[in-house]
Amino acid sequence: MGTDNRRLLRRVGRAAAVTGAVGVAGLAYASVVERNWFRLRRYELPLLPPGSPRLRVLHLSDAHLTPGRRMLIDWIRGLEAYEPDLVVNTGDSLAHPDAVEPFIDALGPLLDRPGAFVYGSNDMFSPQLKNPARYLWRTSKNDYNKRRVPDLPWRELGAAMSSAGWLDLNNRKGSLKAGVLDVALAGVHDSHIKLDRYDAIAGPADPAADIRLGVLHSPEPANLDRFAADGYQLLLAGHTHGGQLCLPFYGTLVTNCGIDRRRAWGLHEYDDAWLHVSGGLGTSPYAPVRFCCRPEASLLDLVPAAD
Repeated sequence: MGTDNRRLLRRVGRAAAVTGAVGVAGLAYASVVERNWFRLRRYELPLLPPGSPRLRVLHLSDAHLTPGRRMLIDWIRGLEAYEPDLVVNTGDSLAHPDAVEPFIDALGPLLDRPGAFVYGSNDMFSPQLKNPARYLWRTSKNDYNKRRVPDLPWRELGAAMSSAGWLDLNNRKGSLKAGVLDVALAGVHDSHIKLDRYDAIAGPADPAADIRLGVLHSPEPANLDRFAADGYQLLLAGHTHGGQLCLPFYGTLVTNCGIDRRRAWGLHEYDDAWLHVSGGLGTSPYAPVRFCCRPEASLLDLVPAAD
């Protein structure tokens, strides 16, 4: 082998080693650091009648909890310190058959506050090992076509939240008092597993309520359109994980549902309503990484609109 060829091979070898080291470092960061680098997003929206007191809404989503995630459990419990007036959980709380008790432990004193919830597909069906690259050209919706019998304790999860007084909004309407404010709510079950039934809740939202909230797991435009048309002012969803693996200066690659990339997480206008999509707190245990997409919960301070 000539001298030039040996030099070329050494350069290629060095480049491959550097690339491999960068890849290992990136994976370590995404799985160990960012996955556990929780943040609380904060927003303010002028949606209440003039003269109303502030309404602080804590939005939780996509914990995908397994029993051993003590850092996540403790971080969720600590959110009580922000004294929310209302807690909304938009689903995918579980990722293990033994996760109901740890999740209820995580909610802790938050369960003493007014609350509401819907389910996500992963509250009913356990996560499965799959090629994450498939999300680049398709959603995971069809993965559930052959899974008819839920294998996670979703009934126990719902019973625990309902027994604390939280509203079950899976294809249901409800109302509650948050302080002195009347809150009208409606929700649908997860469209990702074709259990959403908007017709069961269709019709104008209560015009006498101080605030009207629509709750759903997956932010599918077909349901969002109907919530907005029925007069719900703030729509709360999860499911997307904010993309989970994002690119710097580009953002979300895929949403795993019908919502566009621009609204994969955060607060955005949606027709005559506001839409907040949570980037979520967890990941599938088979894809325990986040990159440029920190796990999150959100506080939305609803304040009086200007006279």
